[in-house]
Amino acid sequence: MTVTIVGSQLGDEGKGGIVDVLGDSADVVVRYQGGDNAGHTVVHDGEEYKLSLVPSGAIRGKVNVLGNGCVVNPRTLFSEIDALRERGVDPDVRVARRAHVIFPYHRLLDGIEEDRKSEDDNEVGTTGRGIGPTYEDKAARRGLRIADLTDPDTLRERLAYVLPQKRALVEDVFGLDIGSLDDPDALSVDALHEEYAEYGRRLAEEGMLVDSGDFLADRMAEGEDLMFEGAQGTLIDIDHGNYPFVTSSNPTAGGAATGSGLGPGVVGDGEIVGVVKGYLTRVGSGPMPTELGGVPGDTPGYDGDPSNPETESEELAHQIREEGGEYGTVTGRPRRVGWLDMPMLRHAARASGFTGLAVNHVDTLAGLDELNVGHAYEVDGEERLTMPATTEEWGRCEAQYRTFEGWPDVDWADVATEGYDALPENARTYLEYVADELDAPVYAVGVGPAREETVVVERP
Repeated sequence: MTVTIVGSQLGDEGKGGIVDVLGDSADVVVRYQGGDNAGHTVVHDGEEYKLSLVPSGAIRGKVNVLGNGCVVNPRTLFSEIDALRERGVDPDVRVARRAHVIFPYHRLLDGIEEDRKSEDDNEVGTTGRGIGPTYEDKAARRGLRIADLTDPDTLRERLAYVLPQKRALVEDVFGLDIGSLDDPDALSVDALHEEYAEYGRRLAEEGMLVDSGDFLADRMAEGEDLMFEGAQGTLIDIDHGNYPFVTSSNPTAGGAATGSGLGPGVVGDGEIVGVVKGYLTRVGSGPMPTELGGVPGDTPGYDGDPSNPETESEELAHQIREEGGEYGTVTGRPRRVGWLDMPMLRHAARASGFTGLAVNHVDTLAGLDELNVGHAYEVDGEERLTMPATTEEWGRCEAQYRTFEGWPDVDWADVATEGYDALPENARTYLEYVADELDAPVYAVGVGPAREETVVVERP
């Protein structure tokens, strides 16, 4: 069978930890989209592992696949693999031949374009990892795929075709001198050919290359179970998110089919678990109707200091941010913080068809006298129970709140050991409200960062 793990909010929901906890019975863990902009943290035997490209199953000795829907930076891939090996973990990572390659020129152009957009306050909040430009080249049919790295002649031919276009962008469109760039080799055919042909050799010699669909179908035919791991979250999905503040791929469950090479019936016949953070966080620009306190450069119109809050709302945001460690895994940027947004979750549940939920950071909210939930929106005098299609309309939405009584801080390790009924009563009321609204049972409740600090209610 298959289980697909989907972020139901704006990313940062704790998907990696849920993959780690629920993936015990999985034989293969598959990343189906995104690249090394997808930071996730796994805690195992007291050790913390921060990964951005290698799937979470690597720490547990699973077979891990970067599917054809991923964009792969070989520098990051081998840096993470080598770092894990230095710590005594030898990950089994396979890479789809059809996955596209992130080159240094993609990162270069990502940074230049975001800088130019920032001059007009139109920046997206990209991580600068070259994800968008790589997907752009993929859609324009000028991208290079992982398989191309293993054929030196093809690699040189395709680099020679694409690099003059990139140089023209830098010089003629953005008006920059290539010689003044931090990494002028990012636009050199010879330099890139030498480095990336070596990556191709290593991928082949270490047996990492697979035809993703074929490989996964064969594993299923042998009776093995698959877990699909999405990166980012539903509201960053290029089709279902708040465009243009989105990633360039499909983190929703449909992306598991196109990004793995298996049919939609395979994904749909399995479980689809929506991961929910007990409140809302966001890195980057865009609307956030339930936001409590701002982050300069991200929150429209906010120029305060998130580490020195002035208002009660900002103070609460600061408290939650510090308690929850709400700083980007990849960027280290402080995350914007808000109350749970139920119209967003209804939208996510519909787009992916959740069969179950995993709710994280319940412990972070402990000690508050009361909590709010954005139950609905009001926009143009009308109540909306789900998200509008345009970012502009979403930006006009005002959250309509429901208030819940808070719960005390308790020994969360004991709660994780004893099970769901050991959760404080008010926390259970909060969780049951979410489950009822989304018509999906709670499978797991995160009450701490470690694997053993998750209450498993039901294993999919």
